[in-house]
Amino acid sequence: MADNSGNLDSYRALALQVTCHAVNQASDRQEAGLMMQNSISRLARQIAASIAFIGFDCRLIVLPEYFLTGFPLGEPLEVWANKACLEINGAEYEELGKIAQKHQIFLAGNAYELDPNFPQLYFQTCFVIDPSGSVVLRYRRLNSLFAPTPHDVWDKYLDCYGLEAVFPVAKTSIGNLAALASEEILYPEVARCLAMRGAEIFLHSTSEVYNKTLTPKDAAKITRAVENMVYVVSANTAGLANSPIPIASVDGGSKIIDHRGIVLAETGAGESMAAFAEIDLVALRRDRQRPGLNNLLSRQRFELYAQSYSQSIYPANTMLDKEINRQHFIQTQQATIERLSQLGIICKGSDEC
Repeated sequence: MADNSGNLDSYRALALQVTCHAVNQASDRQEAGLMMQNSISRLARQIAASIAFIGFDCRLIVLPEYFLTGFPLGEPLEVWANKACLEINGAEYEELGKIAQKHQIFLAGNAYELDPNFPQLYFQTCFVIDPSGSVVLRYRRLNSLFAPTPHDVWDKYLDCYGLEAVFPVAKTSIGNLAALASEEILYPEVARCLAMRGAEIFLHSTSEVYNKTLTPKDAAKITRAVENMVYVVSANTAGLANSPIPIASVDGGSKIIDHRGIVLAETGAGESMAAFAEIDLVALRRDRQRPGLNNLLSRQRFELYAQSYSQSIYPANTMLDKEINRQHFIQTQQATIERLSQLGIICKGSDEC
């Protein structure tokens, strides 16, 4: 249903659970590119069939994390950049844009991406493509153990893009969209920064271990939805093919959660379009306007926490103007753990703190 401005009051969203076909074993960019094109062709058919089944009011589809490539398995940064990373205006985005145009949907996903401002690096990027085929949101993952992030080149990144691009929110006809990548659902600060910029729907592209018992990430999805009064559309992979990792290690549990923390739809293992549900923007916005105990956004007291957050823990700018090898990531984390110990935030073994 649309209001007079063309905005949709309600529609259906789909967390599309598909297999990721890794490109690690590809010999070069040409072979990897062909594998990516095959994945996009397969996705085009799956999206068309899913919409036909769900209904043409399905206006938002979220794809899993790094759905075109898988993740690097120890490759040097330069090798992975040359083989598996997308160009900002590259052919893969163009083909995905055609799918969004054809079906008049918002299509969200996650990919490793090159940036001409940082030629020695790449970023893991969540994106949203609108029904015109244009990328209307580009979020670079801020917390990653084994990939560069904007924080690692913080000063230059802010000079290039500004803080609003670090926490982007796309105000669209289907609501205010924001993205979180994989384990970032465990970082409440990222979600809160997006919510305080108006986000109403978190698009969560992930590739994670699924379990019938409650996992930390699943607990976090519900928590992020409740504490920020947002919908969470979380799309997991249906396994990781062409990888030494057992294929079903990251398979299942794609879901949609409403702003009250209620799981509206969820799927088990395997490729599936079963995780679809209605996004009711009127209900969400009504609850955000209602005074009372459950209106958590209106009860925030950020001044209480500002000083605690002002200290630096994980260092910024560690990848500015120098060549980086894979050992850098774990070495930096080890140094950060030592700093936490020195500050008395964590304790070593049975030593008195």
